[in-house]
Amino acid sequence: MLCLVIALIINACQTKGADGNVSKAAAYQDVPFEQEVSVKYPFEGPKEALKVRADRNGVIQVLTEEGLFRTYGGAFLYPGRLVKDQTYRALGDKTLRDLVLYQEQLVYLDSVAVLSNAWAGKLFDLHGVAGAKIVCPSERFTFLVAGDDLIRGIRSNDILWETSTPKELLMVKYHPASKTHYVLSKTAIFSLDEEEGALTNLYSGNGLTCFDFIDEGQKIAVGTEDGYFIFDLSTNKASTKNSQLPCPAITSIKNIDGSLWIGSEKGAFRERKDGSYDYYFGERWLVGQEVIDIAKGPHGEVLFLTDQGLSKLEFDTHTLYEKAMYFEDQVRNRHIRFGFNASLGNMEKGNVASGMLKDSDNDGLWTAMYLAGQAFRYGVNGDDEALENCRESLDAMERLYTINPVEGFPSRSFNRSGYEKHLADPERWQRSDHPEWDWKATTSSDEAIGHVFAFGVLAEVVDEPAIRKKAIQLLDALMQHVVDHDFYLVDYDGNPTLWGKWNPDYVNGFPPMVGDRKLNSSNIIAMLQTAYHFTQKEIYKDKAFELMQDHGYLQNLMVPMENIGKAEDGSDEWAAMLSQSWNHSDDEMYFLGYWGLYRYAFNDSLKTQYGSAIKDHWEAERPEKDGLWNIFSALVSPNDYDQEEAIWYLKQYPMDLIDWTMVNSHRKDIVILDKNFREQATAKVLPPDELRIRRHNANRFALDGGGEGKAEYSAGDIWLLPYWMGRYLGLISGPEANVKNQY
Repeated sequence: MLCLVIALIINACQTKGADGNVSKAAAYQDVPFEQEVSVKYPFEGPKEALKVRADRNGVIQVLTEEGLFRTYGGAFLYPGRLVKDQTYRALGDKTLRDLVLYQEQLVYLDSVAVLSNAWAGKLFDLHGVAGAKIVCPSERFTFLVAGDDLIRGIRSNDILWETSTPKELLMVKYHPASKTHYVLSKTAIFSLDEEEGALTNLYSGNGLTCFDFIDEGQKIAVGTEDGYFIFDLSTNKASTKNSQLPCPAITSIKNIDGSLWIGSEKGAFRERKDGSYDYYFGERWLVGQEVIDIAKGPHGEVLFLTDQGLSKLEFDTHTLYEKAMYFEDQVRNRHIRFGFNASLGNMEKGNVASGMLKDSDNDGLWTAMYLAGQAFRYGVNGDDEALENCRESLDAMERLYTINPVEGFPSRSFNRSGYEKHLADPERWQRSDHPEWDWKATTSSDEAIGHVFAFGVLAEVVDEPAIRKKAIQLLDALMQHVVDHDFYLVDYDGNPTLWGKWNPDYVNGFPPMVGDRKLNSSNIIAMLQTAYHFTQKEIYKDKAFELMQDHGYLQNLMVPMENIGKAEDGSDEWAAMLSQSWNHSDDEMYFLGYWGLYRYAFNDSLKTQYGSAIKDHWEAERPEKDGLWNIFSALVSPNDYDQEEAIWYLKQYPMDLIDWTMVNSHRKDIVILDKNFREQATAKVLPPDELRIRRHNANRFALDGGGEGKAEYSAGDIWLLPYWMGRYLGLISGPEANVKNQY
């Protein structure tokens, strides 16, 4: 009965060609959104930093035990540095203990006076407080000065009042609406009357560290060594402490324009409206780890001070299109190697000017994904630059086939001879006929499916005859090689490569629950359909039906994802090894293949089956919120593809694509799951800008990892492919400057 059903599906009425170019989905309107980047200013060596402030003139000063420093240079991806501030040389002779703002001007405290260079330098109020360490301005040039044993209120060198300093004093802040100073020690919160200087104990506790006003001064957010709580100044009642934070060891709290920013021993975070947090930790965001102080920058930035330096978080608003144009420049400026879409490696701690373009086992795959993105870009607006990019990268792809002696066999990569890589990897690198060039062998199945995806997209989307012809010729050459060699990629030595295997003996040698059986079946049918669609060679259609009818490949590719798991007991070692856990590279291969599997289906009945398999896979992948998988799923269900999550991915992916080390496993605000087959570490996936940079073949749930800033990834495959594919399919509009943000 099952065979009859399969036969009916396969022999149903034939359809030719892809669907229309534009889906029926309601497009996301591309309105401006907020995007942050970090500009960094490291100290030349660790410093005992105390405070950071910025005045109305845009001057940023950092107070340390060694004196004042200020920022020099600095731009996104190009760090500046902190240098000794010698603007007012006389300040260099003073031992400054505190730095505050009054009327947006910088005010200093030393052992003798409260002073400033503003107001023509007239502010120089002697305080007479031994061990003076804190100054707090109030009104009418009145200043509170706190020392080891004494707190005084002074104005114009007059002492207005004084009181004893609470034990373990930490900070003092003034709120003008209530005309009250609030004083924090490690164990208590006090109010201090402006007129008489009387201290009143409002709250007693342990491990207090910092505070700031919220809700227009009606409440304060109080940091502790293990979380923070809200203290209502009108009722003197404290909320339950919140310790479910990225890092509950709080060191600084700052209310900046209504957003609560919290510094900790491991980075900084901002509370979102839904109660979750934006987390800024790791060298993508911060110089150093423990936040000592937070301040508002001169143009709305947020400043984070650590013992290692200063980080300035800048915010800008732009559309997805504007972000795409930034990434287009990033790729062309730093990531094109012989036309390949390449990574920049061997960098010195994030210094993009020190990097070297690296070859990769997957040069063909990453370039295929970039190439398809540029084809979609051309399909959207007929962009001449995109067309030239297609031409250049297609030339590189073509040379993968012509630089080696095997007909229709794509090399992994090529490079000039004499490069030191050959000594480290002699089996993969082979000499070409030209003495100047070598090529990399052992090409894998992920390369093959990437090539077929790109060639199909080019042939369908780009209406330039020479490009279309070359794409079809390369597609034909690859697939003829696969068919001629009994569904293997056969290398220069006459043997199949390790992974280039779609032969039934290999594929059906796996138990049904081992993912490679389903994956390889899905991929080879997609590859044959694509080849037939553009060449109309019957051999490709015949072979596809042979695999589906005689070898069960349709059944294989239809196996539900919930059935994929570890090989059963008694399976061979290869099957057991391949099924230890979910392989996220497989997801990339599946979805790249889905373009040809669904779009170029031989008939409508098969297309329905394929659509069901794609939808089933997408349901399994939804927790990862991968923008590319969501965009691909819109091929099948344009009105049900998690549009909001796709846009979230594109917005949240950082502008900084450097492979910084990022760590999240210590966080208390995330729910850690038990170890599982799919390697889903947390109940909810973290935003891309809180994780290490990952291509689409990596597990987006991995919490820790990175390369210490030694490489920069290209946006070509990571970001530009889903964006331009979404544009081409009508899922994302062109930029809309005056429409309210949807998300």
